[in-house]
Amino acid sequence: MRAKSETVWVEARARELGFDLCGVVSAGKFPELEHTEDWLARGFAGEMNYLFDPRRRSADGPFPGLRSVIVCALNYNTDAPRSTDHTHLPKHVEPRGWISRYAWGDDYHEVLQEKLRELAAALRERFAEPFEARVYADTGPLQERIFAKYAGLGWLGKNTLLLNQRLGSWIFLGAIFTTLDLAPTLEDGVHPPPDLCGTCRRCIDACPTQAFVEPYVMDARRCISYLTIELRGTIPGEFREPIGNHVFGCDICQDVCPWNRRAPATSLQEFLPRTFAATFESVLLKDGGAEDIEVLSEPLQQETSESAERSLLLPSLEWLAALDETEFRRLFRGSAIKRTKWRGIVRNACIALGNSELHRGTTAHQRIGELLLRLSSSADAVIAESALWALSRIQ
Repeated sequence: MRAKSETVWVEARARELGFDLCGVVSAGKFPELEHTEDWLARGFAGEMNYLFDPRRRSADGPFPGLRSVIVCALNYNTDAPRSTDHTHLPKHVEPRGWISRYAWGDDYHEVLQEKLRELAAALRERFAEPFEARVYADTGPLQERIFAKYAGLGWLGKNTLLLNQRLGSWIFLGAIFTTLDLAPTLEDGVHPPPDLCGTCRRCIDACPTQAFVEPYVMDARRCISYLTIELRGTIPGEFREPIGNHVFGCDICQDVCPWNRRAPATSLQEFLPRTFAATFESVLLKDGGAEDIEVLSEPLQQETSESAERSLLLPSLEWLAALDETEFRRLFRGSAIKRTKWRGIVRNACIALGNSELHRGTTAHQRIGELLLRLSSSADAVIAESALWALSRIQ
C-alpha cells in the first residue's frame, strides 16, 4: 500500500480541479452492498432492470483487480428557493412545473466526467507504473454513495442520500476505480462519519407518495423521481395527484432536510438554471398575425411577457406539454432532462396541468384546454391517456 502522503496528494489535486470533496477507500464488501439483494427481492427497483447487475453488489466492483476507489463530490446547490418554499417562489399567471434542482443546468454526468478524467490523467503523471483506472459519474454498475460513505464524505441519511455536514445532500458523486493500492482516507476504513439524522424524520413525513417504507429504505416505485423519469408507461392513478406540479424528479426530501438549510451555493455556472429564448411565433402568434399583439388582454400580455424567456426554474407547463419531439431533443441536448425522453416530459406536463389551479373562463384555461384536447388524440397512447386525464380535471 502506498504512503498516506499519496492519498493526501490525490485529495488536494481533486480540490484544485474544482471538486468540493474527495476521499479514498479500499475496495471491500461493505454491509450496504449485502442489503441490495433483499431490496431487489422486495420489488423496490420497479422497472430499473440495470440495478440487478451483480457487479453493483460485488466486492470486486466493476472489474477484477480493483484495489482503491477515489470518490469525488461536486456541490450543485443554488441560491434559488426550494420547492417547498411556497411563500418565496415567484408568482406566475400561467401554471408552472418543478424540475429537480440537479437538472437545471448542464448534464451533471458530463461535468463530472470531464473533471474525473482530468484527475485520472493527473494520476498517470504521478504514478509511473502501469495501472488501470476507470471513471464513473453515475454511469456504471456501482453505488457511489456507499463508497463515498466509507471514504469519509458523509453518512447515508434516512432519505437514502449521502449527507455531508457542510454541504448537506446537494452533491453529485463521481468515482475513479483503480488498481492502485492507495491508503484509505479513514485510518481503518471501517468507521465512517457518524449518522447525524438522529430522531428527525422530516424527509419521511414530507414525501407526498410515501416512498419511504421505513427509515433508510425507499420503494422506488413510489418515488416521484422514479415516476417522472424512470417509468416509461402511464403513471399509476394513485400517484397522479400527489405528484403535484413535478415534471422531472423531486427535491422535497432534500428541501425539508435541516442539513440543507445552510448548505453553500455552488460557484459553477454549469449548474445554474438554463434559459431559452422563446421564438416570436411560438409565444405570440400561434394562431394569429402581428396585428394581434395590440389587442392582447392584460392577463395574456403578462403571460406572454413571462414566456418571452423560458427557464428550467419553474418552467411553463403549457410550453413543456406543447413541445414536439424535435424541439425537445434540440432544447435538452446536454441536459439530464433528456433521460425522461419526449414522451415522458409531455406526459408529466399533462399530469401537472391536471393538478394546476386554472380559473375557468380565462384565456389560459381555454388555451390549455385546447392543447390537452389535441394531445388526447396523440398517436402515443401514454400521452393521449395522460392528456385525457388532465382534461377531465380542469373541466
